[in-house]
Amino acid sequence: QVHLVESGGGLVQPGGSLRLSCAASGSIFNIYAMGWYRQAPGKQRELVATITSGGSTNYADSVKGRFTISRDSAKNTVHLQMNSLKPEDTAVYYCNGHLSESRYLARRDYWGQGTQVTVSL
Repeated sequence: QVHLVESGGGLVQPGGSLRLSCAASGSIFNIYAMGWYRQAPGKQRELVATITSGGSTNYADSVKGRFTISRDSAKNTVHLQMNSLKPEDTAVYYCNGHLSESRYLARRDYWGQGTQVTVSL
């Protein structure tokens, strides 16, 4: 089994910063990419940022220049530094891992349980 555990969510004022972390553990053969998605009330889950095993990053247009994704491959962790937060960033943030548990198994997506980020006065 694979587990993804997020941490670092909370309440912050507009313009503030938060840092999310996600640690992957369990039966992991190879992690191809990790990332963050978010889902606001009444909306579909959307991509925030991803980072591949080679270090390539991808960001949603709405967070470019404000959010930075990084990883620690040795610890199977990914971080999301969020600066200049806006009320529209309020959502549940989910960690995603695109990985395989064995050389004999196909890669697939795994998800954390989510962490709430609220940006409000």
